[in-house]
Amino acid sequence: MDVVENLEAAIAAVEEARSVPLSASCVVNRSEMLQLLDRVKVSFPNDLAKAISIQRDKEDILEEAHEQADAIIAQARDEVARLVEQTTIVSTARKEANRILAEANADSKKDREEIEAYIDSRLATLEVILNKTLDVISKGRDQLGGADTKAALSNLNK
Repeated sequence: MDVVENLEAAIAAVEEARSVPLSASCVVNRSEMLQLLDRVKVSFPNDLAKAISIQRDKEDILEEAHEQADAIIAQARDEVARLVEQTTIVSTARKEANRILAEANADSKKDREEIEAYIDSRLATLEVILNKTLDVISKGRDQLGGADTKAALSNLNK
């Protein structure tokens, strides 16, 4: 038992003791009370030493708790900074991706226009060649059919 328990036992013994009639006094078993008080006396230095030790350690415990709290706060700040940096990196990457995509779309549109212009010019050249070929074929057929060249020329002058 510690000091507090022994003192509570002594108090309970006095409270439960038989009272002396017409007096505030009571009858307590002397040997029981002395045993309780001896136990208080024996355990008191140990409990007092523990209390003093705890009182001395209180400052160290509080300082250690403050250091741990500061470390946790610093760690949380680092984590927040890391997350903000990641968010910034992601945001920057998205902006860069959008810029690259817009640039690629513009290049694609320009390339398509150049390709279409090239194809159109090639088709125009082919059209000219085909028209000339048709003219040659038509003239060749006319000659094969016996048309008089002089008559054809005279019709052109009219």
